[in-house]
Amino acid sequence: MSLKNLSKLRKILFPKSLSLNVIDRSIFINMRKLSTTSNAVEEKKVHVNGVDINYVKTGLGAHPVLLLPGALGSGWTDFKPQIEKLDKTKLTVVAWDPPGYGKSRPPDRIFSKDFFERDAQYAHDLMKVLGFSKFSLIGWSDGGITSLILTAKNPESVDKLVISGTNAYILPQEIKIYEGIRNIDSWSERMRAPLLALYGRDYFQKMLNAWVDTMSNIYQTKNGDLCKDSVTQIKCPTLIMHGRKDVMVDPEHPVFLKKNIPNSKLEYFNNGSHNFHLKYHEEFNKMVTDFIINNN
Repeated sequence: MSLKNLSKLRKILFPKSLSLNVIDRSIFINMRKLSTTSNAVEEKKVHVNGVDINYVKTGLGAHPVLLLPGALGSGWTDFKPQIEKLDKTKLTVVAWDPPGYGKSRPPDRIFSKDFFERDAQYAHDLMKVLGFSKFSLIGWSDGGITSLILTAKNPESVDKLVISGTNAYILPQEIKIYEGIRNIDSWSERMRAPLLALYGRDYFQKMLNAWVDTMSNIYQTKNGDLCKDSVTQIKCPTLIMHGRKDVMVDPEHPVFLKKNIPNSKLEYFNNGSHNFHLKYHEEFNKMVTDFIINNN
């Protein structure tokens, strides 16, 4: 805070009879309390449409935002640097565990051809239950697909949309990639360890098999269409982010999204892989915060 603004704050908040030392000390204490409160992290479960949904909430900012994790992921496994380090004075951050993922169990995860649509409804209704009439979304990977559907179906609820490592359809070569990661032993220790700790080996492998089978089924029965129709219906400002070294999502996907979402812009992370938002979280956090709070 500048000396000029501090002087103005003194005059507004405190009578002239108080010494400057007392005033400065009081301002410092109050600002410190605000900082501590805004950084507090709350983790709870709330009943939404018959399911107990686990969520993390932190921050006191004027801009509520929901973080949507990828396949098999939770708020903590997929967005830890965002939960901890996004600007809590500007944003109110909510990260959820979709039904059957993370701590949103029981029941176990149910995979069907409409599981993205189902997650979109749960995510939207969660934010309403938490008291947010309008909010922004940050969706990664599968969470980005869910975000596209949620935004298209509920335009009055979504202020800004941010998607990363996201596709609206499945390509033939991507089915081969999914089959290549079906066995959890093929995963790197860094990627496998958090999910093993969260689920245990049996449930982790069971869910992964079900996810790969369902994506293959969507490819075969729906020509790979995940949410093409949703993309063209999105009207809110949208930030599309993609890592140039992403081996899970083909480079044509961000181009398709940019072309078909009217009010959108595309940003690349040149050295970014599929989950670049974790490694390059400082740049990512700044970029998405600026986008969400900017009125333009």
